[in-house]
Amino acid sequence: MATLERSGSVSVANLLSEDLIEADLKAKNRDEVFEQLVSDLADAGKVDDPKEALRAVKEREDILSTGIGNGVAIPHGKTPAVDNLVAAFGRVKDGIDFQSLDGKPVHLVFLLISPQKEAGLHVRVLARISRMLKNIRFRNLLQEAETSEEILNIIKEQEEQQ
Repeated sequence: MATLERSGSVSVANLLSEDLIEADLKAKNRDEVFEQLVSDLADAGKVDDPKEALRAVKEREDILSTGIGNGVAIPHGKTPAVDNLVAAFGRVKDGIDFQSLDGKPVHLVFLLISPQKEAGLHVRVLARISRMLKNIRFRNLLQEAETSEEILNIIKEQEEQQ
């Protein structure tokens, strides 16, 4: 967990790597987004049981959409399928219907999955991502980036500025 902390706060960039960032996610709906990002986490060895992780994310999404507006969604779930908090990012250039609070399509998706007993870190990371995404310049930079490497660097730079 120490690698997640930076100056007393949580580092989102430390949760991500280029293989956990989809710069051009080809998804037609939110379930496909979930499936691809969970698959990326499983391929990276971050999820023990992808089906269980996917179930947890979909179950949470069924309660209330995690499409928070401004083209952003932060789907998340808690499950024994992970040992630590894990994250993946996907950008859907054309946008998809996420039943967002503002009714607009989602382009930027941060997916978080944490162990069931981990509440504090899970909430802190959600809050940090939400704060970062309130910045229109940050959202625009994520939209304009061409590669996973660029996206990761943009996230790192944003965190350093906060």
